[in-house]
Amino acid sequence: MLDPRHLLRAKRWVQNPPAWWRVKLVFGVIVLALVIAGVERLGIWPDWATMEWSKTRF
Repeated sequence: MLDPRHLLRAKRWVQNPPAWWRVKLVFGVIVLALVIAGVERLGIWPDWATMEWSKTRF
């Protein structure tokens, strides 16, 4: 369900959109995350870059 806060934020965003470099930065980060997820999903992610999970807590 859409919260009225979301509508107000969308209205403000339309009236004062972010800078173009910020839009490109956000899309770049999203693309990078999708590429990393895809590489890991294909099984070609190197073992040295994988975090080992432990049962102990800090």
